[in-house]
Amino acid sequence: MTTTYLWTPPAVASLPVRGKAERLPVNRLFFVGRNYHAHAVEMGRPVDKSVEVPFYFTKSPSTLVESGATVAYPPETKNYHHEMELVVAIGTPGFRVKREDASKLIYGYACGLDMTRRDLQLVARDKGRPWDLGKDVEQSSVVSEIVPMPGKVLETGALTLSVNGQPRQTSDLDKLIWNIPELIEDLSKFYHLQPGDLIFTGTPEGVGPLQPGDRIDGSVAGVGEIVLNIGPAE
Repeated sequence: MTTTYLWTPPAVASLPVRGKAERLPVNRLFFVGRNYHAHAVEMGRPVDKSVEVPFYFTKSPSTLVESGATVAYPPETKNYHHEMELVVAIGTPGFRVKREDASKLIYGYACGLDMTRRDLQLVARDKGRPWDLGKDVEQSSVVSEIVPMPGKVLETGALTLSVNGQPRQTSDLDKLIWNIPELIEDLSKFYHLQPGDLIFTGTPEGVGPLQPGDRIDGSVAGVGEIVLNIGPAE
């Protein structure tokens, strides 16, 4: 029996894959909070790995935008921030995965931007409220093409971001507080990870505000580059 709908459902969120005609269908977007020490300090929330565990937030796949796009400066904010990140693409299901088996879930990697209404996020944080209005923002999950690297764990690699040609963020993947196998192990305690899940692994220090007309250029060594243009405010 053919299913009919009241209106046309949205298309499947997907991303291009380097070297392939097929696109990667995106399932869920997971984000790791405060996973670089220097960024945790600049946000006023230092992390002690010996007593803390990773924490996460999610965004709707409808927030996904491909690299190269122009997005509107979002409404109800005066402090829109960039956050440059390495993104892990999951390609094999896994639940309660052991750390030594975590690499088996990896399909590949991409560059990502977690765009944030920082003023709204901080108000919510300080009042103990969810971060949704600050983080789950339309057109705020920007991702480059996926680079297939099945089973490979990235441990080092320069991560950079500039705005209008001026450096803002510079770090290395070796500064992640929780590395990729640790994140997969931990996240899979709470979720049945599925192909198409994307894990944004966290941003280093140097996050900062943007204005309409700004151009963002980011890169992760060995993975690729990402570009985003900020359009006029809505």
